[in-house]
Amino acid sequence: MLKSDAGIPTGRILTVVAAAMVDDHGRVLVQQRPPGKAMADLWEFPGGKVEPGELPEAALCRELHEELGITVDPAALAPATFASEALGDRHLLLLLYTLRKWGGEPQARHATALQWVHPPALRTLAMPPADIPLIGMLEALL
Repeated sequence: MLKSDAGIPTGRILTVVAAAMVDDHGRVLVQQRPPGKAMADLWEFPGGKVEPGELPEAALCRELHEELGITVDPAALAPATFASEALGDRHLLLLLYTLRKWGGEPQARHATALQWVHPPALRTLAMPPADIPLIGMLEALL
């Protein structure tokens, strides 16, 4: 098995994509993870895992449709920043995109709740460790 420079087997790298959906008031959408899931009750940016052979942008469009019931043109996704975090015996690579245009009204299909917040207010929410470093970049961008 191939290894990265840090010694982590490349098959153990989990690539996840997420969207900082920005509304007309400069607020960002976050969703609350449901009970019974890992990191239950924490607030996160919507998104999910990239499947083998799938492009990150295609994965994010798929995940946003599954999770929120919205349609997204991949061209509307703007790469913003990323986070790299140890996750047990794997390593998480989280790619964050900004999104300002989508079709439909977001609905909490798999989450307990949705919330629109201004970027500084993200610091007051309980979020997964990989999401926390992304807040500063969003404050600077928005």
